[in-house]
Amino acid sequence: MKNLRLLGYLLALSLFIYSCDGSGEERPLGEYEKGLLIINEGNFSSRDGDISHYNFNTGEVQQNIFEKVNNRPFAGLVQDLVEYEDYFYLVANTGKVEIVNKNTFESIGSVEGEELNIPRSAIITDNKIYIADWGPYDASFASPESYIAIVNGITGGAVTKKSRTSSRPESFYKINNDLLIACSAARKIDVMRVGVDTVNRSIDVEGTPVRFLEHDNKLLLLSRNSSTVFFHEINKSNYSISNTTEINISRPTSKLTLGENGEAYVITSTGWPDYNDAVAKISITSGQVIDASLYEGNGFYGIGFDNFDKNIYVSENNGFQGSGTAIVINQSGNEVKTIPTGVGPSGFIFKR
Repeated sequence: MKNLRLLGYLLALSLFIYSCDGSGEERPLGEYEKGLLIINEGNFSSRDGDISHYNFNTGEVQQNIFEKVNNRPFAGLVQDLVEYEDYFYLVANTGKVEIVNKNTFESIGSVEGEELNIPRSAIITDNKIYIADWGPYDASFASPESYIAIVNGITGGAVTKKSRTSSRPESFYKINNDLLIACSAARKIDVMRVGVDTVNRSIDVEGTPVRFLEHDNKLLLLSRNSSTVFFHEINKSNYSISNTTEINISRPTSKLTLGENGEAYVITSTGWPDYNDAVAKISITSGQVIDASLYEGNGFYGIGFDNFDKNIYVSENNGFQGSGTAIVINQSGNEVKTIPTGVGPSGFIFKR
């Protein structure tokens, strides 16, 4: 009986130590395979962006995990963290993309150099990396030479092609072997055929487009202006705008996360110099504001919704003067806990 109990303990322990990949092969769990990843943009002058990791089970927080694993600072401003297969792509709007193993954060490769200007996001398809780049500023700080930088291979290397796009591409969505590109300054959706890799048409949209969302089997484009949040429903065949839900709310930012039951949470802000910020709860289904000030504060810079614990995660940037904070609130707007972050926390990725 003692031997049987010991065997049971050993089997149970193995479930914690090993996980199974798609091939059925057992492998050790990566240190960052589970938990919360917090994107820290960093301070513009010091370029100290990196990623924080929070362990849901122990409450342990590790800061600057890229630097910790690779023994060098990230040395850039993290704009986005894109997941594809076994990799994360850390997009820096200071001119580079770092590729890491998503479970260990070991560096695999990079895209950097004079080929990139102000990268905003990326998508990986057709064994290539497509990078949305604002291009260089002109004398009036406009972006007339925006482009998509294309890299052959998924682990980095040289930019092999630059394809012109409308002003300030922000995000991608792949559908029907096409890439839809939200271009904020131009207020357009650009359409690029994968493989041809040139923009063949553009669709005008109302508001400043931010990113694409999937909701209730619909493809939506989130867009906004100073008093309205728009959810443009996109026809999946011809990419026209088939319907638009407008929600009137004062000073919405581009920071929004989907919740449950057709609800969403958006950060609103009065901006400089007061920065009176709030988390507003809205309904995509009804097109109404449920609560314009579910949670109030200042310096709100990112937001996410955890589908596991059903809580809202709000990041506070502390004026970019040192470390920030992630504030966890429930759906009634009550604070649950806080998590220390790096500099300029701007987004969350939940790995449950």
